[in-house]
Amino acid sequence: MNTAVVTTRFAPSPTGYTHLGNLRTALFNALLARAANGEFLLRSEDTDRERSAEKYLAALCDDLRWLGLDWDLGPGMEEAGGRGPFRQSERQAVYQAWFDKLSERRLAYPCFCSGEDLEKSRRAQRRANQAPRYAGTCRELAEKDIAERLLAGQRPTLRYRVADEGVVEFTDLAKGPQKFELADIGDFIIRRADGTPAFFFSNALDDSLMGVTHVLRGEDHLANTPRQIALLRSLGLAVPEYGHLSLIVGDDGKPLSKRKGAASLKKLREQGYLPAALNNHLFRLGHASDSGELMSLAEMSAHFDCARLGRAPARHDPVQLDHWQKLAVMKLSDAEVRTWLGAGASGDYLDGAVPADKEEDFIALVRANLQRPAEGAGWAKILFLDEPVTGATMVDGLSGIEAGFFETAIALWAKGHDSFRDFCGRLGEKTGARGKQLFQPLRLALTGELRGPELEKIAALMGKDRVARRLREAGKRC
Repeated sequence: MNTAVVTTRFAPSPTGYTHLGNLRTALFNALLARAANGEFLLRSEDTDRERSAEKYLAALCDDLRWLGLDWDLGPGMEEAGGRGPFRQSERQAVYQAWFDKLSERRLAYPCFCSGEDLEKSRRAQRRANQAPRYAGTCRELAEKDIAERLLAGQRPTLRYRVADEGVVEFTDLAKGPQKFELADIGDFIIRRADGTPAFFFSNALDDSLMGVTHVLRGEDHLANTPRQIALLRSLGLAVPEYGHLSLIVGDDGKPLSKRKGAASLKKLREQGYLPAALNNHLFRLGHASDSGELMSLAEMSAHFDCARLGRAPARHDPVQLDHWQKLAVMKLSDAEVRTWLGAGASGDYLDGAVPADKEEDFIALVRANLQRPAEGAGWAKILFLDEPVTGATMVDGLSGIEAGFFETAIALWAKGHDSFRDFCGRLGEKTGARGKQLFQPLRLALTGELRGPELEKIAALMGKDRVARRLREAGKRC
């Protein structure tokens, strides 16, 4: 028995790894439930037998836990309040009972139309400037005709009989009032020829039977909603409130696809993105927020409001994701940074390059310059390995520097100094270089980069001998 005032769900098909669109749907449903102290359900819509795989469901569950989006009920919790199973592949008996009820009430009928028949009908409708919909070919088949076709071995689908007139009206949580004419919908398939339930049916039925009160999903499902509302109402079942989220698009304004930046969470995790970064980025994709601060999930749930859901497409900007990533890295403790740097897909990114007694200072120095664990490996190599720094940035940056600058720097460094600041001051006096003309050549010589941590601390971690070698190597390139 569901006693929660608000119950939401995330109901993916386990046919691949989760991507940004899936994740945002899960996040918004979880936040809506938490904001109301309600329930968040996880349901596996795995009726596509050929494409669904247990490995994808396992990966999805791991992804949700990693993001902090734990569910109250889901696969493996089958005895919870009598609302399971939470895998649709295990609910065939439930669906069959409702198929029988619909058939007995003549709200559903067998359809023997082939795919070729349906395509011919759709082409004819398009030529007549009509919206494609089922023509009702099998709607009034006599019982005798049905029996003969079944005896001949034909395997029909089962279609829901939509009323010939009337409207379906509802207020969308994101898009406001909606109205659909039933006459425009046409009878739709609720059971495939192989006996498995179609999405229209199982998705709506399970939401009602599992006590789901609010459904947030992509706007590509908006046209499905009047069909599902009509179906549930005809069965006397509770209808959830629906909200359809705007699409996530790329810089070109087109919906994200794998070829257009919709990386799977698996890939993003391998690159080192943090849960807080992804949650904060997704929270602002199609949901207005007046806070520019990095927020916890608890803070997000307190701020989440369906009235803030946008109607225009939400633009995924990788630069914004990196912005939240940088803030998330800065929130980590030193111990958490070390764990993060050692969490690469191929093992420890630092790979022993940082001396144990230098690790704390190294993390304190470079954390503000890190967005990915792999960048930590780059800085470790620069600071602690004796390999010469190279690259186009260094070559181009040193091309206009006179060799005399580094000859003076090498001589001054060899004489010793009270501090790196003192060394730079004396070098400026000897060469006449100031500001960028003084510090940019030194930064390029030591790191090969134009930006990075404070030079004085870089030099301290490198040690006197390595700094001297880098200055000599840079001098040879001028």
